[in-house]
Amino acid sequence: MKIYNGLDEFKKLNFAVVTSGTFDGVHFGHQKILQRLDEITRKNGGESVLLTYWPHPRLVLFPHQELFLLSSIEEKSELLSQKHVDHLIIIPFTEEFSALSSEEFIKDILVEKIGTKKLVIGYDHKFGKNRSGSFEELKVDGPIYGFEVEEIPKQMIENNAVSSTKIRKALIAGNMDIANEYLGRAYCIHGKVIEGDKIGRTINYPTANIDIGFRHKLIPAEGIYAVKVQVEDNTFKGMLNIGFRPTFSGTQKRVEVNIFDFDQDIYGNEIIVEFYHKIRSEIKFENIGALQSQLQNDKEEALRFFKNH
Repeated sequence: MKIYNGLDEFKKLNFAVVTSGTFDGVHFGHQKILQRLDEITRKNGGESVLLTYWPHPRLVLFPHQELFLLSSIEEKSELLSQKHVDHLIIIPFTEEFSALSSEEFIKDILVEKIGTKKLVIGYDHKFGKNRSGSFEELKVDGPIYGFEVEEIPKQMIENNAVSSTKIRKALIAGNMDIANEYLGRAYCIHGKVIEGDKIGRTINYPTANIDIGFRHKLIPAEGIYAVKVQVEDNTFKGMLNIGFRPTFSGTQKRVEVNIFDFDQDIYGNEIIVEFYHKIRSEIKFENIGALQSQLQNDKEEALRFFKNH
């Protein structure tokens, strides 16, 4: 997959099969669109193009509203690279760009800049100034500008339309089963291992404290999770805590992971944590012994989960 930071880097194609959107999280519904994009591309001997926008449009248009995302642009690019996309164009989203009319978007970008012959969009896709452009407009303008458009209907899981919003709500509630089902994969965070106060090692549960550089990344609900941790080219099982560590009167929210059967020094390393199951909520224990006993139970539950799944 070739990645372009803006339209100026892109050379117009003879037969572009295009889709566009924010694709936050590249969830199950997005994957259905990408699957259809690939099918049409191969059938017509063209090249697939995905247009996405960064920063996320809502961060630009509504800067005072709090928004947490499922993926950074780096994470999204990595996920898309696994989906047979030939070209990824990252359009810098600005207020000026948001002022483009739907007709200007179609004519100036889809047709003149990219060379669109086939356009694939998701259910209820909107584009252009004030999101005024729609599937109905594309059906009318497509033949005029020489391209065909196909709309993918609602992607359903147990009668619920998949959306990034629903995944965010599931993560905020700590419901990893729903979140991962809608994502079609395990939710993950990327971060750098930083030094903590090293309390974990004094109770035989050393942890790697994770600094998540992307400040808009959605962090799941506070609690203990069964996770898998990617360190360089290896994957380990573990359990992760999100919270304030009330037993130690903590005041700062932390994300820290105890990696099972692991004793390497990884300070400064970038790691990836995949969330699979919430074990329990964070609670305050009366003493260190009670905490240690619970941590042993947590580890056993995490291992049982992975054995059964």
